Amino acid sequence: MDECEVIEVKETYASQDPATDLKKVELAIKKVTQEIQVLQGHKQQLIAKREKLRDAIQQNKSAQLAQKDWDRKDFPWSKELQNIQENTFKIPKLRAHQLPTMNATLSGEDCILIMPTGGGKSLCYQLPAHVSKGVTLVVSPLVSLMEDQIMGLKALNIEAQMLSASSTREQVNGVHVDMTNPNSTLKLLYVTPEKLSKSKRFMTKLQKMYQMGRFARLAIDEVHCCSQWGHDFRPDYKFLGVMKKMFPSTPILGLTATATSRVIQDVQKILEIQGCLILKASFNRPNLFYEVRPKPSSHDECVKQIQHMLQKEFEGQSGIIYTMTIKDAEQLASDLRSQGLRVAPYHAQLDADVRSRVHTKWVKNDYQESGRAGRDGEPAKCIVFWRFGDLARQSTMVFTEQTGLENLYGLITYCLDGVRCRRNLIAEHFDEAWETSDCAGMCDHCKIPREIKTMELGDYGQKLLLILEKSSRLDQRLTGQKLVDLFLGKGPTKQRVQEATATGVLRETAESIVAYLLVDGFLKEDFHFTPYSTLSYIVPGPKAEAGIKPSPMAVGGSRKLSNCSSLQSSLINESSGKDKSSKSGIKKTVKQSSKEESTLKKSGGASSNSQNSHSLSLHSNEEQPASKKRRIIVVDDSDDEIDD
Repeated sequence: MDECEVIEVKETYASQDPATDLKKVELAIKKVTQEIQVLQGHKQQLIAKREKLRDAIQQNKSAQLAQKDWDRKDFPWSKELQNIQENTFKIPKLRAHQLPTMNATLSGEDCILIMPTGGGKSLCYQLPAHVSKGVTLVVSPLVSLMEDQIMGLKALNIEAQMLSASSTREQVNGVHVDMTNPNSTLKLLYVTPEKLSKSKRFMTKLQKMYQMGRFARLAIDEVHCCSQWGHDFRPDYKFLGVMKKMFPSTPILGLTATATSRVIQDVQKILEIQGCLILKASFNRPNLFYEVRPKPSSHDECVKQIQHMLQKEFEGQSGIIYTMTIKDAEQLASDLRSQGLRVAPYHAQLDADVRSRVHTKWVKNDYQESGRAGRDGEPAKCIVFWRFGDLARQSTMVFTEQTGLENLYGLITYCLDGVRCRRNLIAEHFDEAWETSDCAGMCDHCKIPREIKTMELGDYGQKLLLILEKSSRLDQRLTGQKLVDLFLGKGPTKQRVQEATATGVLRETAESIVAYLLVDGFLKEDFHFTPYSTLSYIVPGPKAEAGIKPSPMAVGGSRKLSNCSSLQSSLINESSGKDKSSKSGIKKTVKQSSKEESTLKKSGGASSNSQNSHSLSLHSNEEQPASKKRRIIVVDDSDDEIDD
């Protein structure tokens, strides 16, 4: 509003008609408000453009760093590095991206390494730790991960220590002495992020170690946990943002198997290492076979299916079963033990010594490595067991997270897809371009392809809206299961809508339709808190409210059986370890969602790595006689597994 308008408004106050003056003032306010909204919108656009330009500058800096030949073997430390690699770690040859990462961190460069599970990320800081003077501090989110590495290092007679909630006072004091002792042989120290954020005494020792020139590097395992945009955000990881300010000359090495470009940019900002070197390996692991199966609706049937897999498909092998909660872990372990299987629960509420003992027994059962199957490069299976009934149970747990529902719906999309190559679905999320031929028949859809069909859901969508409308008039909220019941003409008579009944539709199909309409945005979940739980109800989504039809759903038609014989030879042997092909690690996932795989926001799939539901991971590095007994750990994979 210009000066003339201001004068005019002032003059109107002196007129003899207050009503007219009020209208003029109201109009002036409205005009100013509109101008402010326009300016605010323009400001937001400029802010967004500024952030994109800043990101582009940092990406260019990272790209320039990546142009340097980090694979060289003529660095001052190269000969020593190779000597330790061959004689201490007994590794004749390094894998892709390992040497460049080691040379970068030994050069003092901040670096982020993105490499699939089993690619050898841990060696990228373990080996340089023996070349550098001082101590490499390794931050890891889970005690089990640290114990794995400590056991592996001790097997090579390499000294490494760990500080966690279970550490004794004597152990803590001993580590603190080693941190500031110039003559100490300690090279690797593992801690949880909670140890850094909550222990002032430890941070004091760390500062002293830095002042003495003994803080060689900070290695952050599962670095994606820093970002709220990631699938596995850990609040205490945010504390790591102060490390570069406190220890500016200490290089940071972040490592992860699961991170999108968006997450990596966020991690750089949080850790204040923008423009650092970024090394990224392909997420395609050709030894993994991906498949989705319907999960049994009852707990007893699910237990029977797991029992059958252990006793028939994977006879004589060990594994891990991930569950959603501690209660689930205890119950499932008990159920499987009652069937004569050697199982033990593993979760945060166990005493530390019990948890370590269970972990150690499992690792020593002739495994090459603890962790997920396929880490040794041998064929492995990744099977998702999907059931609509678990969607609400999972969504009520993650909807408060920054990208919780987005990630979960990505996994649901992966499960619902009936035709596309699983690897293509995974690639979309990680901004990679994979061809269907890259799969080589190593997923359920490429193994025996189906004819592609589409199902128009407009009519079904309208039926569901009629049901929701009637229930709303009756002041009744509908859960997903109740909505499916009414959709099939079941449930309370007074809530049924005869003309909205999906005649001739199987329940499994009806559940898939409702799930698809949720991820498509035609329906949406409405969450309500109660004193004891959180409930998910279904309501019309943004598409329905805008009068937009739902997208058609791709469904698999009949199998193209002509392809079966040509693909059969490429499949892994599933005959429970009775020949050399079955010595391989085999991983089955019995789950409806997972924190690893829930990061697939675009199209679902195995983002993998950090399951948050029932999963069975079986792994073996050598043939086992059929008489050999199995050891199975039933693990709660919720956030409660964090130490401290």
